[in-house]
Amino acid sequence: MSTSVPSAASIDFNCDLGEGVGDDAALMPHISSASIACGWHAGDAQTMRRTVALCIAHGVAIGAHPSLADREHFGRRALPTTPDEAYALTLYQVGALSAFVHAAGARLHHVKPHGALYTMAARDAALADAIARAVRDVDPRLLLYGLAGSALCAAGERLGLRVAQEAFAERRYERDGNLVARSEPDAVIHDVDLAAQQVASMLRARCVTARSGEQVPLRADTICLHGDRPDAPQFAAALRGAIEGAGFRIAPPGAHA
Repeated sequence: MSTSVPSAASIDFNCDLGEGVGDDAALMPHISSASIACGWHAGDAQTMRRTVALCIAHGVAIGAHPSLADREHFGRRALPTTPDEAYALTLYQVGALSAFVHAAGARLHHVKPHGALYTMAARDAALADAIARAVRDVDPRLLLYGLAGSALCAAGERLGLRVAQEAFAERRYERDGNLVARSEPDAVIHDVDLAAQQVASMLRARCVTARSGEQVPLRADTICLHGDRPDAPQFAAALRGAIEGAGFRIAPPGAHA
């Protein structure tokens, strides 16, 4: 039986935060969950602590955003990584953020890998299984966020985790449902109206238009906006309007029992 978070009249709107760029505070009123950098691609101990406090103040669900160790390239460079290494780095980073969350009197809500680790785990079943095992071993009540239809979501379901299938507001898609590589010039949507249209299509029609023009079926439990873009607050406001205009209430998925 699938343990995915069921789609309903509500949708999660998440943002990657604590990365030392942009205005995290300006994003908070628009989102329902945040994935916080754990120091390996961005952020540090003080930033983690401040971002956790910011989430608590705004009622935003808190997630860990573990990455490959690659601050120079913001965690977006694919590096050779074994399943054992993926397990250990996930356990290490989630444990670090979880300590800050616990000290603040809150609970960790989810884990979402960052950047290259995320895209590698979307395709590589062994890496996906290692990451999912690490999440389960930290706390089996945690949600695992992964690219909709990916190996990471499948691995989480096999291990009995609750899974949130993730779609991206301002990234373009290939016909196989994967994201267009950031090395491609059309990988990112820079026009806020186009991003809002993509989100509305994802929610109303349950599909996304690939860059090849095909309609790709897509399930979305959570919509992501990257918080490191300089216009993220303006994008967030427009996307929240598009989500609510499509008839959805914004709320984090699968709150802890």
